[in-house]
Amino acid sequence: MGPDQRRDSRYPASIDWSLFHTVNSGVALHDWLEDPVTVLAGLAVPLYAVATLALWLLDRPYGRLKWKLASASALGAAALALLANQLVSHVWDRPRPFAAHEAGTHLLAAPSPDPSFPSDHAAAAFAIAFAVLAFSRWGGVAFLGAASFIAVSRVALGLHYPSDVVAGLVVGWAAAMFVTGIGRRWITPLVSALSRLTDPMLAPLWTRLGRRRLANRF
Repeated sequence: MGPDQRRDSRYPASIDWSLFHTVNSGVALHDWLEDPVTVLAGLAVPLYAVATLALWLLDRPYGRLKWKLASASALGAAALALLANQLVSHVWDRPRPFAAHEAGTHLLAAPSPDPSFPSDHAAAAFAIAFAVLAFSRWGGVAFLGAASFIAVSRVALGLHYPSDVVAGLVVGWAAAMFVTGIGRRWITPLVSALSRLTDPMLAPLWTRLGRRRLANRF
């Protein structure tokens, strides 16, 4: 974007827009960066969802419920965050950057018709990460790192302003605090009930893994 465009009234003189333009243009104008970011951004969300579900498998059948609670709480927090986002977006229907400032935005992904504020991806990702953090420091840090990449990638792809993903972070944190705090009284019996269904199916797998580990020792 040249100096003339910066002075154009279509391009707001705000920190939000400046940060958006820096990140979006910084990725779009460098081929060596654009390709890996777009590919990783496309893979990050499904892999993040799979990792959240896979937490359920980390607890030994008929044992403790730590990771099962983390998985269920994370999914519940994500659902609550997305619901909260819907309420907020009905109050403030903010246009996406590519819609409000088409000429100044490099759109690197399929456009979405949903409101820009808050970011659904950021809200769900951080809700999951903060929920996992409530049960495991290192697991939470890993999920927070992945959530941060997802949030920044939404700006890099031209889909959200930085304030959209920051708002998503706040919504996600609030949802996770609610689910792992007040909501835990409902999550725990639900996880216990579901464990009685999944443990018989997972027990043979754990038995095989235990036998392999034992065999590898000798």
